[in-house]
Amino acid sequence: MIARLVVQTVLWLAGMGVLLFGAAGTLAWPAAWWYLIELGVLSLWIGVWLAGHDPGLLAERLAPFVQQQQSRWDRLFMIGVACVWCGWLIVIGLDAMRFHWSAPLPVALVSLGSLCVALCIFMCRFVFEANSYAAPVVKIQASRGHKVIDSGPYARARHPMYSAALLLFVGTPLLLGSWWGLAFVPLMTIGLGWRAVREERVLAEQLDGYREYMTRVRFRFVPLIW
Repeated sequence: MIARLVVQTVLWLAGMGVLLFGAAGTLAWPAAWWYLIELGVLSLWIGVWLAGHDPGLLAERLAPFVQQQQSRWDRLFMIGVACVWCGWLIVIGLDAMRFHWSAPLPVALVSLGSLCVALCIFMCRFVFEANSYAAPVVKIQASRGHKVIDSGPYARARHPMYSAALLLFVGTPLLLGSWWGLAFVPLMTIGLGWRAVREERVLAEQLDGYREYMTRVRFRFVPLIW
């Protein structure tokens, strides 16, 4: 399992590196190197922790993002996510390094971006600790005894992992120095919100107790906001 984690992480980072540096037209981009190193180290850290704490969840996290158990809409959504993510990284590389469409970001904002990326991973750590069923795809994991989780971060928001993803959305373009990348964040957030609503319909129909959970925890991403 650890070997698979390392291989998939390296391939994922290599793919991101090709997109970023290819669009940038140079390898002399310290912020991008730091971004990949930060993501890589923290992802391996949380993966190794999961291997000891919850290997079943790690197996789910390492599974393909398109699966037979998914609804058709979620398969299409995940394919769309992969395409948007790749296009987003290319735009960031073109903006920040090749054409310099954006004015340089202040060091404070770049540092804030790095902090947001780290906070995203740390938030995921708490999500995984609370929810053994936090698969990347929308499905009911009947074979693993899927049940409603309402403890930890799930006591405050119904989709705390999506809340963490918002930090990654904001942190990535800030760290890499791209205002144009940041301009995509509202659209990506809307897409994530759409998926959350569709996911809740599946859970409410197929997972015992989820409707009651929705009445107890009113907010999806951010308490008191939405």
